[in-house]
Amino acid sequence: MTELKINTPGQPPSRSELIAWSRFVELACVEPGTVAELMEMGWLDPVCTGANQYLFRPHDVYRIQKLMRLCRDLEIPHAAGSIIVDLLERVERMEQELNELKRLL
Repeated sequence: MTELKINTPGQPPSRSELIAWSRFVELACVEPGTVAELMEMGWLDPVCTGANQYLFRPHDVYRIQKLMRLCRDLEIPHAAGSIIVDLLERVERMEQELNELKRLL
């Protein structure tokens, strides 16, 4: 992972867990063209540094691996797989909210 130090006036620099493009491609086991395609679709939204370098969140590795597995297993295009992954994440968030509400009752 690339260590990015974020400077805030009056505070010491904080560490970042963001992942550089080349490392992200390696960790996710995907082709750079696939990452570029998903970025063009707006499905991946990395942080862009001033030097036009893209930095990805660790959770993006998990998401893209899930996407690639779905696309491969179901033989569907990336656009369809991205919708499925988004819906699965939405269901997961709703289940967490439901469990939290049950806990509060």
